[in-house]
Amino acid sequence: MEDQTPTRKNNSYCKRKIVTVLTATLTDVAQQTRAAAQDLAGLSTDLKNQALESIAQALEAATPKILEANAKDCQRAQESGLATALYARLKLDATKLAGAIAGVRSVASLTDPVGSIQLHRELDTGLELKRVSCPLGVLGVIFEARPDAVMQISALAIKSGNGVLLKGGQEAIHSCQALVEAIQTGLAASTVAPEAVALLTSREETLELLNLDQYVNLIIPRGSNSFVRFVQENTRIPVLGHAEGICHLYIDQQANIAQSVDVAVDSKIQYPAACNALETLLVHKDIASDYLPKAVKALQNQGVELRGDAAVRDVIEMDSATDTDWATEYSDLVLSIKVVDGLEDAIAHINTYGSGHTDAIMTTDDQAAATFCSRVDAAGVFHNCSTRFADGFRYGFGAEVGISTQRMPPRGPVGLEGLVTYKYLLQGQGHIVATYAGEDAQSFTHRDL
Repeated sequence: MEDQTPTRKNNSYCKRKIVTVLTATLTDVAQQTRAAAQDLAGLSTDLKNQALESIAQALEAATPKILEANAKDCQRAQESGLATALYARLKLDATKLAGAIAGVRSVASLTDPVGSIQLHRELDTGLELKRVSCPLGVLGVIFEARPDAVMQISALAIKSGNGVLLKGGQEAIHSCQALVEAIQTGLAASTVAPEAVALLTSREETLELLNLDQYVNLIIPRGSNSFVRFVQENTRIPVLGHAEGICHLYIDQQANIAQSVDVAVDSKIQYPAACNALETLLVHKDIASDYLPKAVKALQNQGVELRGDAAVRDVIEMDSATDTDWATEYSDLVLSIKVVDGLEDAIAHINTYGSGHTDAIMTTDDQAAATFCSRVDAAGVFHNCSTRFADGFRYGFGAEVGISTQRMPPRGPVGLEGLVTYKYLLQGQGHIVATYAGEDAQSFTHRDL
């Protein structure tokens, strides 16, 4: 990811590409997005779904232009030596784009999270309280070289009734501009104002965005751990944090060896640039001599560079792993391996070095699995399956705006339900609080309806 840490505040005018090109301050842009979001919040599910279909059609129509813009970004990325993991995220071919457009349509098929009655209670006769879900307002999402995130985030924002200010990395600027232009074209053909989705294009705008607490309700940074910390320390806006993805797979002494090899390979190589890819493999000492040769052969056949501790290297030759490796998110075909004494040792290692993203255990021992799942501190804890399942689409959320590793909700892949809050609606018939005070106070019924 490029260094998106801003070095100065820019109060000058910035250029934005939207359906009609205009020049405005970022505050103006945020005001327009907030106004669009307020209108969007009151739309019916059908109208929001129609807007999503309109977006999907506009993206399909603009496919040649989007792919041309992405090719320009990819060429520039190759010339600048962009890291392999980031280049993999940046590249957007026809198949990947079609899948993302299908994702937009899948969001339309999901249950609308807005307007859900979470609580309905009679406080007294004729005095009824409801807790009803409602949109957050305006989201500010800062992400790296992932143009497909533009489509996912925009679709989730529209369905949940939120406006969104998108800030992509400079390496994906042409792709993001082409995508947002198509999305806004789709919105213009619907009842949703195009300003509900806006794109920021300069590094200086990142810091300005963090200062817009009057207009932005949630910041979602997707980047390095240091960048997420920078965002948290430089804004009064609530931050939904997702930093590193240091994911582990522990092979227990009672594991199915063949399944454990397959799961390790899938977790590492299916998409090594993803934040839910495996970074450290932990193996019980009692099965190391049986498991490691099989797993190492399978991983090396896929081009994975392996680094092991002393106990691993006693079984099979490979490069040495250091403490730095245990704390590293490679996002590439590199994997560190450690032999552990048992379940307790594995849990301790994960809770020491893990990022709280996703960790898994392979075992046929249900008690060991239950202990692992209850004591590992992560947003996703899996039993006998690949870490790559930690994804909003695979969870049935349609898509995700990111994965949160914080303990407060929302946690894990954040889909529609993580983009709404709630309000209390109280309806009475002239009721006053004085009626419920003093010696002759009328009592509440507090009856759930």
